[in-house]
Amino acid sequence: MSRNNFAGVKRIVVKIGSSLLTKGGQGLDQVAITAWVKQMANLRIRGIEVILVSSGSVAEGMSRLGLKTRPTLLHELQAAASVGQMGLVRVFDDNFQQHGLHASQILLTHDDLSNRQRYLNARSTLLTLLSFGVVPVINENDTVATEEIRFGDNDTLAALVANLVEADLLIILTDQKGLFTGDPSVYPDAQLISEISVNDERLESMAGDSRSGLGRGGMSTKVRAARLAARSGAATVVAAGVVENVLEEVIAGTQLGTHFLPDIEPLVARKRWLAGHLQVKGQLVLDTGAVRVLKSEGKSLLAVGVKSVSGKFERGELVSCLSETGVEIARGLVNYGYSDALLIAGKSSSEFENILGYADDSEMIHRDNMVLI
Repeated sequence: MSRNNFAGVKRIVVKIGSSLLTKGGQGLDQVAITAWVKQMANLRIRGIEVILVSSGSVAEGMSRLGLKTRPTLLHELQAAASVGQMGLVRVFDDNFQQHGLHASQILLTHDDLSNRQRYLNARSTLLTLLSFGVVPVINENDTVATEEIRFGDNDTLAALVANLVEADLLIILTDQKGLFTGDPSVYPDAQLISEISVNDERLESMAGDSRSGLGRGGMSTKVRAARLAARSGAATVVAAGVVENVLEEVIAGTQLGTHFLPDIEPLVARKRWLAGHLQVKGQLVLDTGAVRVLKSEGKSLLAVGVKSVSGKFERGELVSCLSETGVEIARGLVNYGYSDALLIAGKSSSEFENILGYADDSEMIHRDNMVLI
């Protein structure tokens, strides 16, 4: 997606870093937050759905608790996050209210997005909030996250959220102007990179780590985030948050920061992810009619075309679709867990409620969540 096309985006994820939010660790920057919220409200009025991924809970907690350096012990980090989250939520809620908008708080751990059922639940909640005109404010759940399940930085979290809701654009606001050819503090002649592919091999050597000590991410995490966002076709812009009207300027196509090109179309990216990044948990054997429909008409898989079910899978996990001769036709995220899929295999969707006692999706696998092999 080129900058000229940003005016046509429908859904964006905005990530704001700790150093920006807390004036370098001095406490929440009320003036800056007011300005960013005003811009997000203006975008929302224009019909652009906005999801905010906010850092700053630990940094704000440090400020409130009088801590001069970031804690290294996990329980101290969790305590600081718990204190700081109170102020963070309050200031965003108050500011969005000034524009007649509701905000919501969502705290996530990596486990929430690696578990397929919780992933789908999180997605459904976010999409419902957006349909209500709400601006979700997301942060990592630092108060309960352990080293094994934490995202490690909110740049990664923002990218995974962009994947989750299939956002068109990820905007990462930072205290840097963007990605340079080298560290500007070491190499005075380093040049700002205006546009670069996420697949460019030079990225590894150009990205450095954070020196602020407030967050967990430097430019290297932003490069990784851009690559993650590209899996679902989202472009990424890393720009200085102090630029006046930075969010609206980015959407307008102004040459700010660094634009990371995904180089792949959204649907293609999503289907590549489905095919290569998830573990197959079960199999559905299809009749000849269902195989024909999938291969030649590109339609969703209905339960009526399923002859047998095997494996151990929950709703939202990846299953393989096989012909009656055992040839793999497709893979997709199934809308019903194994026990329910077993009961409705070969049945019409009109029978689901009588069989299961409820009726959710009419398809066994929606075509948007399926890739042909």
